[in-house]
Amino acid sequence: MSQTSLESMLSEANQNIKRLDFSETENMIKNTNHVIIDVREESEVQSHGLIKNAIHIPRGLIEFKLKPYSSDNPVNIDDDTNILVYCAGGYRSALAAQTLINLGFNNVYNIGGFGEWVTNGGQIQ
Repeated sequence: MSQTSLESMLSEANQNIKRLDFSETENMIKNTNHVIIDVREESEVQSHGLIKNAIHIPRGLIEFKLKPYSSDNPVNIDDDTNILVYCAGGYRSALAAQTLINLGFNNVYNIGGFGEWVTNGGQIQ
């Protein structure tokens, strides 16, 4: 079996997943049906907070918590929902976004890192 390096996984994710900048993210939040998913670890969320109205699903649990067309999802994600994923620096969110695409979700975007959001004046909770 061939092995895949982290670098090649990130490269693939970054090629497949659109990376939104702060203004694109704000526009999507204001004007579309969306869900924001924080994939950081619990300790990071407790230390720094969440983007306003985000839900927390650690990257290691994303496959278990979200399934297309499932009533078990913590939010109602349908084909029109834009899924905005972030972490601390944008790397785990790229991988989590790729996982969501692989699971069958549409309209998945990497919005980067929490620090970038805060630096640009984004609201947190």
